Amino acid sequence: MSTPDLHWSKSSYSGGAGDNCIEVARGTGSVHVRDSKDTHRPALTVSPTAWARFLRHPGAPAS
Repeated sequence: MSTPDLHWSKSSYSGGAGDNCIEVARGTGSVHVRDSKDTHRPALTVSPTAWARFLRHPGAPAS
């Protein structure tokens, strides 16, 4: 999916320069994740369920 029309967000805790983070955008039935330093590269696309699981368990081993 092309991602130029998505609204991208990143954490306010992304560092002084603001480029040490990921950006996230919600699409229809998908969540897109990209590197804030290289926004022209393809984004990783995951399901909303997978993204929610990731957010609930940062750093936890997969079960």
